[in-house]
Amino acid sequence: MPWFKLLLALSAALLMPGCSSVSVDDYAGRSPALVPENFFNGALTAHGVIKDRGGKVIRYFNADINAYWRDGIGTLEEDFVFDDGEKSRRVWTLRPTGTGRYEGTAGDVVGPGQVRVAGNSMFLDYVLRIPYGDGTLDLHIDDRMYLVTPDILINESRMIKFGFNVGEILLVIERRTRTD
Repeated sequence: MPWFKLLLALSAALLMPGCSSVSVDDYAGRSPALVPENFFNGALTAHGVIKDRGGKVIRYFNADINAYWRDGIGTLEEDFVFDDGEKSRRVWTLRPTGTGRYEGTAGDVVGPGQVRVAGNSMFLDYVLRIPYGDGTLDLHIDDRMYLVTPDILINESRMIKFGFNVGEILLVIERRTRTD
């Protein structure tokens, strides 16, 4: 059975890269530096798509975001309009919890989300509760944001249920006013 051992070794080697994980710390030296208190401050717009698990775009959206900080606490008021006319609102609250760390909460987020910032990147890990049929569904969201210019941020999100990727969100956030 040498072929079986060879097949097993090849399978393990192919699966190995999938086990590695990208960390926000991998971007610590990148610029422009993403400082949430600076970027998420003022008027922003977002434009994005939602993809199903096969990568097909199933919805697109635009959003206006009013972001501000008071007493060290950040608020992002997000007003979405989807391609089918549906409107929704999410209000995030960001609380610093340490150097490069924040806690993020919102009405449709289960518990606090964990935010890490390093270099030009911000990773947000949370559970989103969405309407589904006659009830709701909780999805783990792995949000990764990258500041590519002082006014443009690219955000990619993976939606995960029971360890399986069930969809993706890709969006661009543009800062409309400068306050720093």
